[in-house]
Amino acid sequence: MMLLSSNLLAEGQSRYISDNVFLYLLGGPGTEFRILGSIEAGQPVTLLNETQGDYSKIIDHKGREGWVQTNLISSTQSFREQVPALTTELTQAKAKLAEVLSSTDNHADEVAELKAKLSELETNLAKTTQEREQLKNAVDRTAQDERFELWRQGGLIAGLGLILGIILVYLPRPQRRSKKRWM
Repeated sequence: MMLLSSNLLAEGQSRYISDNVFLYLLGGPGTEFRILGSIEAGQPVTLLNETQGDYSKIIDHKGREGWVQTNLISSTQSFREQVPALTTELTQAKAKLAEVLSSTDNHADEVAELKAKLSELETNLAKTTQEREQLKNAVDRTAQDERFELWRQGGLIAGLGLILGIILVYLPRPQRRSKKRWM
């Protein structure tokens, strides 16, 4: 038996008829009053702030005002209300999952493509690095060859200068004319 506390019995609150019952809407708080109609399990009702004994006053989903047993009123939403919402939510979740799975496949293809491109770029980098090293060695050799050529040319100039200096020292000097001579 489900009893509602006084704070749950506030006026105008939405409540639901328990899912496992079919009950009659009564004209007053007891079975001795006339039946105004029936309410199917799970139908939403509005709880009014009136209780007498085991009965509470409600307004049903058709707008009729009457009395039902308090223990048959639930504050939780009925399965009749929950199932369509859950079905919609499930459909949305399935669509989102399908979208994620398809995007995952696309991402896997992109990753494979990027890995291939990365491998190609790494190969190009290795080749370029090797070429750079070869060019650097060639530049170093050229610089050494230029230095050697400069030293060689400098040595030749120095040698020729030395030989010329020695030759000039041993060449006969012209004699000076004496000033006493007329011509």
